[in-house]
Amino acid sequence: MSNPVQPGSLTGKRALVTGSSRGIGADTVSYLAEAGARVVVNFRNKEARALKLVAAIEAKGGAAIAVGADLTDAASVDHLFSTIATELGGLDILVMNASGGMESGMAADYAMQLNRDAQVALLTAALPLLGPGSRVVFVTSHQAHFIKTVETMPEYVPVALSKRAGEDALRDMIPALAEKGIEFVVVSGDMIEGTITATLLERANPGAIGQRKEAAGRLYNVSEFAAEVAAAAVEPVPADNTRYVGDVSDFLG
Repeated sequence: MSNPVQPGSLTGKRALVTGSSRGIGADTVSYLAEAGARVVVNFRNKEARALKLVAAIEAKGGAAIAVGADLTDAASVDHLFSTIATELGGLDILVMNASGGMESGMAADYAMQLNRDAQVALLTAALPLLGPGSRVVFVTSHQAHFIKTVETMPEYVPVALSKRAGEDALRDMIPALAEKGIEFVVVSGDMIEGTITATLLERANPGAIGQRKEAAGRLYNVSEFAAEVAAAAVEPVPADNTRYVGDVSDFLG
């Protein structure tokens, strides 16, 4: 997949992509680094993966650091941003990619903690580092974005509801962001082949992803969707602050 962001167009910019040690986040942060941004690879417990990605970015002439942080832990988030302040001096792009809720062994309200509460806390903590002209990108799915009007797979409902709650809470912050000159955009896509979420859904409901692919005609892969997320960090913000990836006709009725 070619980089959707022009080489050198992000020179001098600083970007954080949460949950970027693998998957969509890893490809997104790589695209931004290739375009010239100094990037922060964020991980929760995959430090080895994060360091390997940093090394790969640096081998291509990019600049990257890895910073571990559990987004549901306030002290951990404070450490994340204090490190960014020290190392980079601020942020120009914040991609809110990290999410979850289908993991085993977590508290019953973990999805809401991570996908709503932690996202609001993350953006609030990031505000001192974001200046005029900076961009915040929130990554979600059609299944979550449209959960109020379109049913989704039963196994995904808790995640979808919490992701939509997080999106709503972040949208409530748009006026305050605008006052500071900070732009906000939601990237909504269908199920993505090759992600952890797709794997867990398929495990819980064998054939679910195949059925969704057949209904949609095609599903984006990780690198294709990451390219759309990276593009959302630089292209003009749509009037409704939402960038839809792929066909949404199933969801619009």
